[in-house]
Amino acid sequence: MKIYSARHGQTDYNKEDLILGCTDLPLNSTGLAQAAEFADAVEALRDVDIIIASPMKRAQTTAMAAAEKCGISIITDERLREWNYGDYEGKTRYAEGFAENKREFGVKMGSSGESLLQLSHRVYSLLDEVIEKYQGKNVLLVSHGGVCRVIETYFHDMTTEEYSGWFMGNCQIIEYNA
Repeated sequence: MKIYSARHGQTDYNKEDLILGCTDLPLNSTGLAQAAEFADAVEALRDVDIIIASPMKRAQTTAMAAAEKCGISIITDERLREWNYGDYEGKTRYAEGFAENKREFGVKMGSSGESLLQLSHRVYSLLDEVIEKYQGKNVLLVSHGGVCRVIETYFHDMTTEEYSGWFMGNCQIIEYNA
């Protein structure tokens, strides 16, 4: 079984290097072009059986491009929504305390968001379920940068330093064997 993890296409917040979690922004024109290229890349894989996506607009639009190209329906799962960054939402990635807060696993982001432990719990539970329920199938997960980072930890051990510096590009696809 293969699990493919992909991040949505570009939004205006991504372009401006702003923290984007729960704000439900659409893709910008660059993101729409990336989604079309992403659809071609997914089609070229020739082995995706199931697409599961975050309910957020940017992930749904990206997933829909691939789904339409490949003739596959999308399953929407709340557990793939982006990390709730709390008070950091909409601020620059260089906001005071953001990088440090991201490394504190048991502290809620921006005091009102989710902790990394909460995010990991929901993403790991989804991965456990996908592996059990879809054994023998290849699954594409379309989500967000923070979620993709947690997916990476599910399959590969990471130090705290590696975790906080890990990045996934818009519409990048990573393959994991489950």
